[in-house]
Amino acid sequence: MSYLGVGISPGNVAVYHGGKMKLIDRRLKLTELILRCSVTVLALLALILIVTNSQVKMIFTIEKRAKYTDMKALVFLVVANGIAAVYSLLQSVRCAVCTMKGSVLLSKPLAWTIFSGDQAMAYMSVAAIAAAAESGLIAKEGEEELQWMKLCNMYGKFCNRAGEGVASALFASIAMVLVSCISAFSLFRLYGGATKNRQTSSW
Repeated sequence: MSYLGVGISPGNVAVYHGGKMKLIDRRLKLTELILRCSVTVLALLALILIVTNSQVKMIFTIEKRAKYTDMKALVFLVVANGIAAVYSLLQSVRCAVCTMKGSVLLSKPLAWTIFSGDQAMAYMSVAAIAAAAESGLIAKEGEEELQWMKLCNMYGKFCNRAGEGVASALFASIAMVLVSCISAFSLFRLYGGATKNRQTSSW
């Protein structure tokens, strides 16, 4: 049905905006696509930097190798970035297809699914960054009260490379948080649009 030129389809937001809103929607969708691609690239870069990172140190006659699996926080960061990279790649494909088709508005079930996935990825990324940052700070500064030595004095190259991986993961996390904000806007506008059109119909 339609009222005053406003088309409504069941389960979808009402198509009420004109040319200016459509332009804003396209720019928003393009921004989302760029951010999702950035998350994919940065998360994958962080994963590669951390997984391939290792350093061998001779302590007396014993050879000790530092690797990311020695720090559980880095293992968590690798897993989180692997999941985020795959998820963002799939969502980037979806965004690219929607952009090429010119469709911007989503059905409510799909919008809820994307919103929930983006929120989960954002929280997971932030948690992984926080854990890795805390472990990195302890490795660099040590903990005198617990008699934990400064490992980065011995494994400087390993710590620097791990720091680069964490920095890349941090930028990926920031991009993921921005994406989650966009998906939240895309979801809640469906309800705002429906409310607006119910009010218009009552007039």
